[in-house]
Amino acid sequence: MRRIYESSALRRDDDEPFSPRERETEPQSMRSIDSTSLSRRLVPDRLCHWAISIDVSTPRSTYPAGVAIPFRVTMRNAMPFPITVRTRSPILWRWSVDGLVDAAEIPVHDPPAEPQGFRFDRGERKQFTKRWHQHFRVADDEWEAAEPGTHTIGAGLNVADADEKGLYDETTITVEPDDA
Repeated sequence: MRRIYESSALRRDDDEPFSPRERETEPQSMRSIDSTSLSRRLVPDRLCHWAISIDVSTPRSTYPAGVAIPFRVTMRNAMPFPITVRTRSPILWRWSVDGLVDAAEIPVHDPPAEPQGFRFDRGERKQFTKRWHQHFRVADDEWEAAEPGTHTIGAGLNVADADEKGLYDETTITVEPDDA
């Protein structure tokens, strides 16, 4: 487009309304604002925590034994401006079954204790889908099947006291015994 205006291919006439006019000033490119650092400096943590909502859902509430259980974690920023939530490590969010992170009785991840930021655009909704295969990890190479009954699947941001800050949600499902 710039070449057309700089060439003599167009007839320029200041008196005719439908012909291009001579430019008085060159347009300046818009400066971009780093919304992550702006959010960290201007928005208090309490407001960041209040702005984000988390929902954990499953398609059904009961599942037969041995069937993988899909669940969806939905996170949403309710504010009309970007929000950055400070997390404890590069792992931004975690899921758990019956209070065991990643359905494991042993630590699965050993992330560095470097704070990170989980960025949400204004009004942004993030969705993550996972599956729990009804097994708990008890060793590096050993898994145990979950007992039939009620289990709680939860997820939240990787912040201290996520449940108290409203950055955690959970849902309850029932595993029916196998009648075989």
